[in-house]
Amino acid sequence: MKQFQDLPTRRQEQLMAFDRLLTIMDELRAQCPWDRKQTMDSLRHLTIEETYELSDAILEKDTTEIRKELGDIQLHLIFYAKIASETGDFDMADVLNSICDKLISRHPHIYGDAVAETEEQVKANWEQLKLKEGNKSVLGGVPGSLPALVKAMRIQEKARGAGFDWEEKQQVWAKVEEEMQEFKAEFNAETNNALDPDRAEGEFGDLLFSLVNYARFIDINPETALERTNKKFIKRFTYLEQQARAHGKSLSEMTLAEMDIYWNEAKKTPGLS
Repeated sequence: MKQFQDLPTRRQEQLMAFDRLLTIMDELRAQCPWDRKQTMDSLRHLTIEETYELSDAILEKDTTEIRKELGDIQLHLIFYAKIASETGDFDMADVLNSICDKLISRHPHIYGDAVAETEEQVKANWEQLKLKEGNKSVLGGVPGSLPALVKAMRIQEKARGAGFDWEEKQQVWAKVEEEMQEFKAEFNAETNNALDPDRAEGEFGDLLFSLVNYARFIDINPETALERTNKKFIKRFTYLEQQARAHGKSLSEMTLAEMDIYWNEAKKTPGLS
């Protein structure tokens, strides 16, 4: 291992900044009433919130906010390690050495004799290594608490890593169309009544799963795509509200045709398309 003084200047600055944060965490845990009171359970929902804030900043391509949110998440990681160190379970050195060891073991094509020249070969190697490490199923590493859309993506990626996947995207699109027909068979679009609510829900789930699969084949992240659409809708709807107020109108008093006028304006407005 290199000595500190032998490291490049910027790496020294990075390590000193990390040490500074560790020191501040020690001081806050010892002196601040709020920080002293926190537990892993009390921090959990805050960490989830910070992660979503980072996700928003990434989607907005706001590098200033990305830097700030990364700092917030880093603080949480150090906080968890500090709490664990107080009970003697582990500390930040254990956390960092653990991930270093895992990265080395999961990359035998870099740190060993294995060969992996493509991304798919790397993923396949990962899944085999995880099974050797004790995972009973390729899908065992998919967290149960993941949102359904993200979970579908991870399930499909892991299945592909094990060699269970479609060969051509045309096959996947055919599956999408098949699932659409099966959903339509369980749902009367004209009367808007499900023939069997449970079966209709099941077929709709199959349809969504197949669409996620197709998105994966054409290199579209469905979670990102849907969130971008959410944000676009929010911007356009906000424009609709603003224009209605500017003309002395309330949405509840407007007809759909009147609202469509402002909605179509929003679609043509730079930054809202």
